[in-house]
Parts: sequence; C-alpha cells; structure tokens
Amino acid sequence: MTVLAAVLVLCAVPLALAGASRVAASRIARRHPPIGGFATVGGARLHHVHVPAGRKADLPPVVFIHGASGNLLDQMVPARPLLEGRAEMLFLDRPGHGWSERGPGNGDPFAQAATVAALMRRLGIGEAVIVGHSFGGAVAAAFALAHPRMTKGLVFLAAATHPWPGAQTSWYYKAAALPVVGRLFVETVAWPAGRLRMRAASACVFSPNRMPETYLDAAAIPLVLRPEAFRWNAHDVAGLYGHVAAASKRYGEIAAPAVVISGNCDAVVYEEIHSLGLARDIAGAELVWVDNLGHKPDWIAPDLVVAAIEKVAGRAVDLQAAARAVEARIAEDAFGPAGVCADNKPPMPAAP
Repeated sequence: MTVLAAVLVLCAVPLALAGASRVAASRIARRHPPIGGFATVGGARLHHVHVPAGRKADLPPVVFIHGASGNLLDQMVPARPLLEGRAEMLFLDRPGHGWSERGPGNGDPFAQAATVAALMRRLGIGEAVIVGHSFGGAVAAAFALAHPRMTKGLVFLAAATHPWPGAQTSWYYKAAALPVVGRLFVETVAWPAGRLRMRAASACVFSPNRMPETYLDAAAIPLVLRPEAFRWNAHDVAGLYGHVAAASKRYGEIAAPAVVISGNCDAVVYEEIHSLGLARDIAGAELVWVDNLGHKPDWIAPDLVVAAIEKVAGRAVDLQAAARAVEARIAEDAFGPAGVCADNKPPMPAAP
C-alpha cells in the first residue's frame, strides 16, 4: 500500500498542477480579453489593432513588432497616444503570442516577417516604418531583408539581432521547447513558477529604470503564462540564436534608413553586441546610445521612439539631443530587485 500511495501521490501532483494551470489560464484570459480584430493570414488567425491615419497625418504608416513574452499592448500603450492622428498604425500579436494563433510555419523571424507582410497587404498597407523591440528587432531585420519594398524605415529598440557568447538562454525556455517534457512543463510548472517570478523579472526588464505600477496589467503580460503561449514563446527564444547567427551575416544588404536605440544598462540582452552590431552592419544606421537606460525604451522614452520614427520618415530630427534629454530625466534611476537583476555584460575572451 505504501508503494501504491506513493505512485498515487506522484500522479496526483502533476494532475493538480495541470488543473490549477488551466483554471489560471482561463482567469487570465477573462481578465485580458482581445481588444482588436482578427484576420486569418497563412492559416493563422492573427489578433491586431489597426489605427487609421488621421486627416492631418504627417507620417507614413508604422508597424510595431513586440518582443518575447509580450503582446501588442506592450508597444501600443506607450506609443499610440503619441502618434494618434499622425500616422496609420498596426499593432499585432506575433503568431502564438497574445491572442494570435501560431498557425503553420511561423517558427522563425523570417516566417513571422512574412506573416506580418501578409497582414499589411490585407489591410492595404504597402510600405511602413517597422519598429521592433527585443526579439521583435530580429523580426524587423528579417522583414527588411525579405520585404525591402515594404520597408520605409527601421527603428530598433533594445534589439536582439546577433549571435552572443555561449548561445545561452534561460533553462525554462529550453525545457518548455522540448517535444514531450516541454508539454508537461508548460501544463504544470510554467504558471505557478512564472506567477511567482513575474513581477521581479519584469522589474529587471526595466532596471535600472522604474517599472510602472500598472505595467503588468496594462500590457497584459500574464497572457504569456497560459500553456500554449508559454510554449510558443519558448520555441521562439530557444531558436533565436540559430536564426541570428545566419541572418546577421546579411544585414549589410539592408538599405532602408535605420535608427538603433539602446541603453547601456540593459539587463536582458548584450547591447554591446546587438545594438553596436546593427549600427556597424547597416549602412547609414544611426546609433542612439542612452546612459542609464534599460531594456524598455518604448516605455521609458516613448518620445525618443517617436523622434526616431520621424527621423527614418525623412524629417530633420536631432536624435542625439533627444537622447541627452532622456538621460537627464533618468539619470538618478536605480530601481530593480536588489541582487536579482543581472549585470548583463558580454564575457571577456579568454587570455591567449
């Protein structure tokens, strides 16, 4: 009976966790319902918000591509109020994120860029400024390579675009992306573990800048804790290194005007590798380097993002002066859970 009891307990624990995760996923979905429309593109039902241009619009269309663990709200909340009436805007949940289905394919940034391009055509957007944050930066670069005639300009925000030392990602992304174990992981462990870490981890994404108290709810970040969303997010992150190792060799082909915005205190990506690499590889790209800025320029410096959009659209904008104004605003920022946020600097090469 002792052995039988142990077996029953071993079976009951994952079943209980799976049940709790499904209940939690349902509650998260009710709290953060879709806010836009849906369009089926390439077999995937995509959730998006399409904002028409105002009668006095002075900018070209702008398409926003969010990063890992996010959804369209992550950029729409800070950007839309500043651009409303000035430009046609498209915010979308990348395939498998937010309320978008994964659909067939869509397993790498080139495939996701093709899906974005197809949605643009469906909505009558022929050419746009493409704004990509973090993982969305890799999609934006892929978009420019594959769809140059649809790329009016590029704005990279704390982008992840180049191979990094060790090719490492967090263990839970690797676990969730495994064929069988990954399914069990996302159905049982992802929600309770993610719920415990979400606030501190998100604060580190903003660190050293202050995360707005409303951020998690306003940007519907808990949506990523639903099992399917967590799994597709993990697939994206686990496959990123292989993609950028190949795609970054082609960035010299990008001809669209580009602005690269990066903080020097990014605790998520190696800004010295990704952002400096983009500025080096894309001819004419302007690097906007901001002291004491973390991984969220879209929320901490949305005015700078708008200025960058204006610049690639052809306006005469002094982005370096705009960056200095942001630096003055955030110079004293020193936020983030003490001893938790990484000092994310690339490892030094071993001595010969």
